[in-house]
Amino acid sequence: MKFEKYPISDALKNNLSRLGFVRTTDIQFKAMPSIMAGEDVLAIAQTGTGKTAAFAIPIINQIDQWKRSQRSNGIQCIVMVPTHELAMQIGEVFAQLSKHTKVKAFAMYGGVEQDPQIHTLQKGIDVLITTPGRLFDLISQGYVLLNHVRTLVLDEADHMLDLGFIRDIHAIKRKLRHHHQTLFFSATINADIKKLAYSQVRTSAIRIQISPDNRVSKNVSHYVMFVEMDDKRFFLERFLTDNPESRVIVFVRTRVRAERVAKAMGRVGIDTLTIHGEKDQHDRAEVMKAFKAGACQILIATDVSARGIDIPDVHYVLNYDLPDKAENYVHRVGRTGRGVKKGIAISFCSKEEKPRLEEIQGFLDQEIDVIKLTKQDYALTVTHPSGEPSMEELRKEIEKDEEEQREKKKKRKPQKRKK
Repeated sequence: MKFEKYPISDALKNNLSRLGFVRTTDIQFKAMPSIMAGEDVLAIAQTGTGKTAAFAIPIINQIDQWKRSQRSNGIQCIVMVPTHELAMQIGEVFAQLSKHTKVKAFAMYGGVEQDPQIHTLQKGIDVLITTPGRLFDLISQGYVLLNHVRTLVLDEADHMLDLGFIRDIHAIKRKLRHHHQTLFFSATINADIKKLAYSQVRTSAIRIQISPDNRVSKNVSHYVMFVEMDDKRFFLERFLTDNPESRVIVFVRTRVRAERVAKAMGRVGIDTLTIHGEKDQHDRAEVMKAFKAGACQILIATDVSARGIDIPDVHYVLNYDLPDKAENYVHRVGRTGRGVKKGIAISFCSKEEKPRLEEIQGFLDQEIDVIKLTKQDYALTVTHPSGEPSMEELRKEIEKDEEEQREKKKKRKPQKRKK
């Protein structure tokens, strides 16, 4: 259905048109009418299917109408998310969709100074997109008041459960006024998520599940290459050299490996960016800004950032390491093939990782196509280019990196929590 046919404001329609949104996706078509009607909604949909717009459009339209018809003070909607990157991303969506309306949205998260955030809150906002930690900090200090909140959105709720935010969610619910709307969005569903979901919404909540038999978007093609662990860097170099114009996200298991892979690519003249939990929030924001602007086409990331990366036209997702959890594969590959775009996910699988591959295929309920390599092709790829360090040199470099990480942890003194 075309957005122009929905009973939403002209300003919102113009914003959607400017952003190239013409027709609703399945989740938008099924969720928006119920949200507009004030129903609680429990929605399960694949990543990259337009979930954010599905709740942002009706929320912005409703608040805009309230503010035009009556004086409306205080925060009207809270969107709770698990990560800083996701808060920033959703904040950008609200900012784009609320232009030329009376709705003011603000993304708030920890890891940065609180004073500028307090200043923004004091000027007055309508929609607060936030992570639980910083939200509770500013509630306890009296800077966030919940007495006017009409809508609570729990986005990426499965990840919030993984991170142990269930008590925070319950605590926020207890602080809200009795009659409010709850919107629960998640990319995956299991017994624990169902229990959490049903405890947060009214029994009359509208339940929506899009493509339950397909955990990932049909726009993503999946492939796996069987590559020995020590040879992965050579295959990554070859792939990136063969695809110089492509925007690529490379996922690794740990922040140490992220920096190590970046160094390996740097030695052969390939520029990359890295994002992981060891970087402070300012650096992470700058990395995302540079990647989004196209200053660098290759981003090396850990799973901590998988759900906060919503960059247009990511051509490839490369799983340099297979994820420890099969569910994380879904969120990784969801960074490509978003909306109506096509994408490709390629995984490097070593002998040690074959059990993980089996788990992923079981979770997807499908086999992943194998890219077959001849012995000659494999040998040509792993031939050491001039200037490439030997295995002994690499071993020493790895030991040095790990020693530096241990020293950093020893020197790191307990810090006061930033308010």
